[in-house]
Amino acid sequence: MKNSRKAIIYALIAVAMWSTVATAFKLSLQQMSLLQLLTGASFFSLLIVGVCLCQRGELVLALTTFASNIKSICLLAVLNPILYYLVLLKAYALLPAQVAQSINYTWAITLTLLSVPMLKHKLTFRDIVAIVLGYVGVVFIAFGGRGIEGTINGFGIVLALLSTLIWAGYWLLSARDPRPPLIKLFQSFLIGFPVLFIITFYIDGFAQFTEIKPWLYIAYIGTFEMGLAFIFWQLAMHHTDRVSQISTLIFLSPFASLFIIQSVLGEPIHPLTLLGLGLIIGGILFQKYPRAPRLSQ
Repeated sequence: MKNSRKAIIYALIAVAMWSTVATAFKLSLQQMSLLQLLTGASFFSLLIVGVCLCQRGELVLALTTFASNIKSICLLAVLNPILYYLVLLKAYALLPAQVAQSINYTWAITLTLLSVPMLKHKLTFRDIVAIVLGYVGVVFIAFGGRGIEGTINGFGIVLALLSTLIWAGYWLLSARDPRPPLIKLFQSFLIGFPVLFIITFYIDGFAQFTEIKPWLYIAYIGTFEMGLAFIFWQLAMHHTDRVSQISTLIFLSPFASLFIIQSVLGEPIHPLTLLGLGLIIGGILFQKYPRAPRLSQ
């Protein structure tokens, strides 16, 4: 199989996994607290990425370079998995799934804003248009959420936006770290999981973990959303010679996710959600591609 075909297949597998995340989060939070969910999922993610590194012969490298990179590891671990997922999961607990997941896609726009103070970048006309479209989209999505539940949790909206800030900050710091992506992820979870375990033990305990159903939810999220999806996306990036071709595929995910949300959770998809999400995606595409992106060579 040609590398370009492999790259597209790997990317589509990752997109399919990410498309189920919003639904999986909402169903899981009905069974356990967000701390319990994140702690359990972090364990499975650590396990999956560790197995992948072992298969690639890089596990020993990840362990032996741990001490020499401890400051960077701790900083990234605080952002991901700890802060990012705690904030994001709380947003999902407070908002309709379609609202939380749609706002989460503004992280690429937040990345543009954060690069100004962190990287001293200057905003271009396309950047400004993307920012305006993105946050107008958030307003539409918020009003769409009101149409679904009769009201919308303002704190949930703030948390959803804050999660994009945390993720954008994590992405910028991670991009400047020379360690291989999978090793960075493994080392972050190697710090993040025990910290989350201790916090959860003292705050919520693990009573629900004596039943099989919570384990199925956390295993799914930890294995697929926080583990395998990242691995397959990295494989796609490794095999492609056109990153833009693969990057465009990620925008299939939010629309596929809305279909799953409606089918599984029974949330009626509000027209304003579609309009707002369209503005967010449109703004990102306008910012990144001077011309319409080509999906085939």
